[in-house]
Formats: sequence, structure tokens, C-alpha cells
Amino acid sequence: MSSELLNENKELRRRLQALMTHARNNEHIMYRQQVLELRIIGVSGLRELLHEVLCYYKKAADLDNVTLVLVDPEYEIQRMLSHLDVVPGTFPGLCFLENDASFYPLFDGGFQPVLGLYRPETHGGLFAAPVGLHSVALLPLVRNQQLIGALSLGSISKGRFISGMATDFIARLGAIVAICLENVINSERLKHMGLTDPLTGIRNRRYFENRLPEEVARTQRYRHSLACLFLDVDYFKRINDAHGHQNGDIVLREVAGRIQGELRGADCLVRYGGEEFAILLAQVDETEAVATAERIRQVIAEQPFSLENGIDISVTLSVGVSILRDWQEIADLTVAAHRLVEVADQALYRAKAGGRNQVVDAGDLSNAVTYPFAG
Repeated sequence: MSSELLNENKELRRRLQALMTHARNNEHIMYRQQVLELRIIGVSGLRELLHEVLCYYKKAADLDNVTLVLVDPEYEIQRMLSHLDVVPGTFPGLCFLENDASFYPLFDGGFQPVLGLYRPETHGGLFAAPVGLHSVALLPLVRNQQLIGALSLGSISKGRFISGMATDFIARLGAIVAICLENVINSERLKHMGLTDPLTGIRNRRYFENRLPEEVARTQRYRHSLACLFLDVDYFKRINDAHGHQNGDIVLREVAGRIQGELRGADCLVRYGGEEFAILLAQVDETEAVATAERIRQVIAEQPFSLENGIDISVTLSVGVSILRDWQEIADLTVAAHRLVEVADQALYRAKAGGRNQVVDAGDLSNAVTYPFAG
């Protein structure tokens, strides 16, 4: 083989090795990106999201600076953080601005990531402590065509972020962060408005009372039925007296979780008060409503509850069911809503009086059907 062919062969091998190395690097980047995205999507609160973006991602992506700038004209997000006991300085890379005037022009209204060399006069306001930065990536955070902030990534390497580089990965990251940010802020808003029960994490009675008339009105508008379930933990006072209120709280949280596991995403579950829960089931007939109630009763009764002291106890529920049928005409929505709750509550009373751990389907209470079970 001639020296020319040998050299050509070596060059081809070198190029192939470079391509394989590049492919492996891309595979590693994609895997790292996927892990990060799943972590961000899985967060349940504002503090957790900030940690994932500002702390975990900075380390995982080997970045020298990660700054999250949020537009907060009414100081709403900052008040949320205060309520969460997140004091200023907890996240050094977190900044707030009253408006987007200082960084909106950077994106030319296109809301696409911007990569290039760091320029203090242009990028300084988007980075906390930008000492030594040479290249940056600016990710716009956009919801409903509004710029709600920017995620700024900085590196001391001039070649880390170069203008003209593909931006698919970081554009996707920016979109995910924006959506998750909106979700956790909305969640904190709900808590702040008092619509979430702090013990169980489900909605509370106030939410139920707001939702009920809406569902009754929807029932009339679209001609579908609406079921109401009232559920009460049997002998709950005995649990508190025997095992303490802390273990009683554990039981309530577990009851709420098990009930939620038997419901559809659109169903409305609330802690109505104390050990009592309420559920609204839209677009179900009477048989389906009773079947749902029975599934819930079984999932509570058939699996023991583990308490903090290591003891397992049995817990049961009594359930009352009422239904607003799709053919019923309603003259007064408020009266109908009140009656739906009243009938379910009376059915629950009958379930308790009949021996507990059972489902009573009230209908209009003139033809109640009882489903008794031992226990």
C-alpha cells in the first residue's frame, strides 16, 4: 500500500474517531438534558424549582453562572418566597425586575435563545455576580406570549456559547422552566387564597363551595348528571385518643391519598372538615357513582394504615351518595346545589347509623339503597 493511501486511511480513521467522539458527547448531553428536564417537571413547589434550576443544573451542566431573572411588578413572587421562609440570598442567582424593559430588546421580540460573547453593558443586568464570564446563553421564559423572565447561563470559556450554535436543547429547557414556573406559582396562589387544605394537600371546603354551583350550572347547560359523595372516617376520635393527634393526621393524609387514587383527574375531592371529605363526580350515572364510592370504601378498609409508632391499624369509611340527574329541571341553581349536599349528608348519616363501613345511595331519600358490609 502506498504512503499516500496509508495517509488517506489514517485521515479517514481520524475523522471517524472524531465523529464517534462527537456522537458520544451528544448522547451524553441529551441524557443529561433529559434527566434535568424530568427533575424540573417533577417539582412540586417554588422552592424546589428554584433549587433545581439554580443549583442542580449549574453543577450538572458545569456552568460558571446560572441566573434566573423574574418579572415581578407587584412583588407577588417575592411575597410567596417570604411565606415559604425563603430569605433574600438563599438563592444567589435569583433576581427580580419590575418590568422586562432591560432585557426584552435582547430577544428582538422573537423569544428565541441568544448565544454569544458576554458584554457587560448589554448582559450585566441579567447575571448575578458575572465576574470572569466570557460567553453566555440567554433563554427567554415566555407564557401566553408574555416575557415572564429570563434564564441566563454563563461560562468563563469563550467557546461554550457561540452565536450560530444550535439552540434546540436550551430552547426546550427554557420552555419547560417557564411552564413549571407558571404551575408552581399558580399552586402557591391557590394555597395563598386558602383553597387548599394544608394537612392533606387537597382542596378545602371553601373550594368546594365555589366549585359546586359551577358544576350544577354545567349540569344544566350540557345535560349530564352530577353526583355528590360525602365520606366520613369511622371512629376517628378513637384513633386520635388512642394514638395521638399526630398519628390522626397521618391517617387523614393517607385517606386523602387513597381516595385521590380512585378518582379521575377532573373529579373534585375536598377535605370538608375534620375527618369528613366530599367529592363531586361529573358525567356519571347513579350506578357509576355508587361503584366509585364502593371502590373508595374498599381501598380504605382492606389495607391497614401504618402509624408513626410502627403500629398498623384498620380504618373504615362511611359514604353517602346523592345525584342530580341529567333530566332534572332546576329552577334555582343555589337551591339545587344546597339540596345535593344536604341529601348526600343525610345519606352519610344513615350509613353511620346503619353500622358504618358502608355506602348509602340516597337518590331522593325516598328510595335509598343500602350496601352493608361487616366491620
